[in-house]
Amino acid sequence: MLERLISVETTKPVSASSSNYIKTIMAEDLKAGRVKEIVTRFPPEPNGYLHIGHAKSICLNFELADEFGGRTHLRFDDTNPLKEDTEYVESIKEDVKWLGFDWEKLFFASDFFEEMYNRAVLLIRKGKAYVCDLTAEQIRETRGTLTEPGKESPYRNRSVEENLDLFERMRKGEFQNGEKVLRAKIDMASPNINMRDPVLYRISHAHHHNTGDKWCIYPMYDYAHPLEDAIEGVTHSICTMEFADHRPLYDWVVRECEMECVPQQYEFGRLNLTNTVMSKRKLKQLVDEKLVDGWDDPRMPTISGLRRKGYTPEAIRELCREVGVVKTNNSVVDDKLLEHFIREDLKLKAPRTMAVLQPLKVVITNYPEGQVEMLDAEINPENEAMGTRQIPFSREIYIERDDFMEEPPKGYHRLFPGNEVRLKHAYFIKCEEVIKDADGNVVELRCTYDPETKSGSGFTGRKVKGTIHWVEATSAKPAEFRLYEPLILDYNMEESESFLDKVNPNSLEILHGYVEDNMKNAKPYDKFQMFRHGYFNVDPKHTTTDKLVFNRIVSLKSSFQVK
Repeated sequence: MLERLISVETTKPVSASSSNYIKTIMAEDLKAGRVKEIVTRFPPEPNGYLHIGHAKSICLNFELADEFGGRTHLRFDDTNPLKEDTEYVESIKEDVKWLGFDWEKLFFASDFFEEMYNRAVLLIRKGKAYVCDLTAEQIRETRGTLTEPGKESPYRNRSVEENLDLFERMRKGEFQNGEKVLRAKIDMASPNINMRDPVLYRISHAHHHNTGDKWCIYPMYDYAHPLEDAIEGVTHSICTMEFADHRPLYDWVVRECEMECVPQQYEFGRLNLTNTVMSKRKLKQLVDEKLVDGWDDPRMPTISGLRRKGYTPEAIRELCREVGVVKTNNSVVDDKLLEHFIREDLKLKAPRTMAVLQPLKVVITNYPEGQVEMLDAEINPENEAMGTRQIPFSREIYIERDDFMEEPPKGYHRLFPGNEVRLKHAYFIKCEEVIKDADGNVVELRCTYDPETKSGSGFTGRKVKGTIHWVEATSAKPAEFRLYEPLILDYNMEESESFLDKVNPNSLEILHGYVEDNMKNAKPYDKFQMFRHGYFNVDPKHTTTDKLVFNRIVSLKSSFQVK
């Protein structure tokens, strides 16, 4: 069952116990003396918020380095000023630290722009790069196909002197966007399209979040990334499988730029989840079109969204470890596996409480008016060390509306006229009368209680089949409850450009009910298990001193079992 959850669409099952081949390589490299210290890096582009897929890369880089006593850098690959923002930089820092990791050093690709420029000049001097006047569309048209070689640019054989002059003038801002690029001179007939004279620099007259207006030419990712690794002293450059075909270019850049440090690139399969999208462009579209409540909407697969919903870093790290490190492109993890790990993490941590999400008032007619008694209740029956709490009980309480039916079907064991149920932690009550409004809607129940049936008293005179939860009415605190379903109703949206028609219109349900009085001091990010409803987190965005808002993290049970 676990294999099915981890690999929904692979042709071969992915085992949760698959060996981590990168870890094996690191151990061999240290033993053979090829490296003296393991140095990794997490290199996000600051063009959006991190998502659950990035969490796997974060955990892999930091945990591998930690295991071997090495170090990990946080580096922002900020080579595209048109899409980057300091908001994204700060959110990424927060996410990495929230997951439980800290970096040895913080770098920006833009810190190395001068060095990258000088290495590009070196390539030109060696006859390994040239300035090309073809447009982006013309470059695509002449690149060839998987079965046909590309065509050489008519500017490919410019002299070194002319290329040096043009490249310097590009830097000085003499040309417009798209007018010229710097390309590597490799092989237009290479079977690897990435090696067919790839673009190294393009012109972009745009303000950069870190360097301001100092530069108007910017390095392409495939050129900047290996240089950054080499400059930082990275030993093992870990990336996702889509970069496997880029590895020859990675090695070419490091070699031809004559870098002293020679990092090695290794690839692993991305973490994809069912019923979601992992493209930052698509996630940004959801935000921009206001289909969600920002990047941190609890329905989003972003780390900030998962945090706001109530997920813990422990649960996310455990998921990443369980999925393992495999070399496959199309493995998709069932999103219910993530739910399994948050249940496992919270079951011993989260205090139990009672909440009524759709309240129906109950008056216990034979209970003394004005009397309030305190009843004992365990804080967490699975963790006795958390102790007990006391909850008030009186003549008026609220129960869940769907815990009563006037004409119940066979086998219904909750409250109905003439039936008796147990109130959790309290007494047996029996429904005697149903009060309706002018439209025939049930608005109140009149019940009686049996004082001999107090919970914990040892009463064994008779049994009831149903137990329902409740909240004492006079002390209950109003609360808003947000219940979530998957935002995307599809198993593999990454293959589709059009995905908005798959957005679930029922992904959010907002209910208004009550919580116990002892919840009045609940703070943002506090987590609770609410009897029968699931695990909830106090929403940090909409909760105020006068209004409690709870996000349901996950229901109590799932339809599958992890073995």
